[in-house]
Amino acid sequence: MSAYGLRTQIWSNNWKSLALLAGFPFLLLLLLYGLSVLLLAVSGVEGRVDQALVEAFYALPRYIPFALVGSVIWFGIAWVFHQTIIDAATGARAVSRTDSPELYNLLENLCISRGMPMPKLRLIDTPVRNAYASGLREGKMSVTLTTGLVEALNAKEIEAVMGHELTHIRNRDVRLLVVSVIFVGIFSFVGELIFRGMYYMNLGRNDRHRRSGGGNAGVLVLIAFAVIAVSWALAFLVRFALSRRREFLADAGAVDLTRNPDAMISALRKISVNADLPGAPRDIKSMFIENPAASGGFGGLFSTHPPLDKRLEALVMMGGRDSGPVKEAAPSDPKKGPWG
Repeated sequence: MSAYGLRTQIWSNNWKSLALLAGFPFLLLLLLYGLSVLLLAVSGVEGRVDQALVEAFYALPRYIPFALVGSVIWFGIAWVFHQTIIDAATGARAVSRTDSPELYNLLENLCISRGMPMPKLRLIDTPVRNAYASGLREGKMSVTLTTGLVEALNAKEIEAVMGHELTHIRNRDVRLLVVSVIFVGIFSFVGELIFRGMYYMNLGRNDRHRRSGGGNAGVLVLIAFAVIAVSWALAFLVRFALSRRREFLADAGAVDLTRNPDAMISALRKISVNADLPGAPRDIKSMFIENPAASGGFGGLFSTHPPLDKRLEALVMMGGRDSGPVKEAAPSDPKKGPWG
């Protein structure tokens, strides 16, 4: 099976990561333009709307150094603290061999079989069943599992999930996702703050401007929101334009590692029962092995993951057997759990 460490996938992900980083200052400059128009509007600028837009446009060269410096500063922060940001968003904690020897040994054996550096192992204390990999450079990667997944899946299924995440690491999917979610994803965070805050702050202010004849300010606010929305939407589309093919390749990589397509199928079936982590940001969920919260509108255009049925069909074509939805073990069942 050639899916594991596929050269074309690695090259594509490296290229996309560089393109995202290079495009960040341009998106930031577009956001600054929208903010400058918004500032003119809320400050009660006089004159025609087109003059205000031109004034903001001619001010753009002054913002270029701020965009470049801001990009460098944010990249530095994201490089150093990306794992801390992800852990804070999901509630993950690092565990050692002493804390969880069975899980640690499973992960270590898979890494040894492929000559990969051992990633850190992390757990999220939640009944939700999910997993993801994170990190930017070799030797500093992490594989995170939820305790709900560990309790619901058996050892072979957990091994398949780990193989899936290790394939993401090997194929550089993880680096691309971290760049898109943390480095470029800051636009979504800022955009949401602006829209939530300015919506309430300017409702009354716009009413006063309309009563006082300040219609231009109202138009400028709408234009500013449109520009800000464009920069936010571009960052949003960049992330969701990421190929969903990565999940098929990671599933195939797990089969290549474990030689057990049945385990990958049953793992996905069990995970799909309870995969949505409450409170986790939408962007972070795109990193998970399963993302039920992904939008399926417009024919799945904005989905971060392929449909579960399609993934299962692909695994069946690799020789796996799909017995349909799994029957959950009763809580008192002594066989429930990965080591029973």
